[in-house]
Amino acid sequence: MNEALNLQERIAVAVHPVTGSIGAEISGVDLTRPLPPDVLDAVKEALYHHRVIFFRGQHGFGDREHEAFAAQLGGLLKHPLLPPVAESDYVLEFHSARGGRANSWHTDMTFMPDFPSLGVFRVSIVPPFGGDTMFANAVRAYEKLPAPLKAMADKLKAIHSNVFDYAGMQSSVTKAGAERFKNVYASTVYQTEHPIVAIHPATGERSLLLGHFLRKIVGLSASDSQHIVAILQDHITVPENSMRWRWQPGDVAVWDNRATQHRAIDDFGDQERSVKRVTVAGSTVMGIDGIPSRPVE
Repeated sequence: MNEALNLQERIAVAVHPVTGSIGAEISGVDLTRPLPPDVLDAVKEALYHHRVIFFRGQHGFGDREHEAFAAQLGGLLKHPLLPPVAESDYVLEFHSARGGRANSWHTDMTFMPDFPSLGVFRVSIVPPFGGDTMFANAVRAYEKLPAPLKAMADKLKAIHSNVFDYAGMQSSVTKAGAERFKNVYASTVYQTEHPIVAIHPATGERSLLLGHFLRKIVGLSASDSQHIVAILQDHITVPENSMRWRWQPGDVAVWDNRATQHRAIDDFGDQERSVKRVTVAGSTVMGIDGIPSRPVE
């Protein structure tokens, strides 16, 4: 991939990197209307280069516009467990009062073999303080691994599941959130075996596929698995490989779900926070050995 983009020379789109390793803010684009093909191509190019992109000031961007924009990026994916908001097939809402505080590092829905390729977020309620979201570059994390760790990670596979330690990952667990997790999110168990080093289907890059849905490395004890995952996970989320985004009303974010992890920061107390998400469908993950991910349960 090109080390630098100069999209401004081709179209009226400005790309402003947030950090040197991940993230860019894009201006000059109105997401409430269908994007012309050249603008859409530039947006995708920036997304694959910077891993996550942000659009400020998208006022009037409601559920209908949210679905329409995401559909320009690919086929939309219904969540297998969570119901969408009223009058929508694909828009999910994560509200702080109903357990919507995903404050642990994860890649969305990796309990599925063909987990989403992209996520499209918008904030509908922004707390007056706190509630930022962090993103980390899983491709760069693999590239920066020492050679011995790369050699080990290349050979490993892991089980991912939607049943995980929800309470242990929340700094504040509400009764509503615990009930929602038990009765909705964990009502059906999904398990998938993924390679820990996955090949990005669009760019051919290698990335570390971990996050809080990972339960255990295949062939290792729980203790050994936990230690190895912690080492690799720390390489993903090191400050030099991550960024923090302060939400403002009208913000929209798009992230490459196959190349990143993200987490919400639960530091806003009892203030109200609500975000909405539409996911773009992905394909089955392939390891560097040419063997695809497979469902276990």
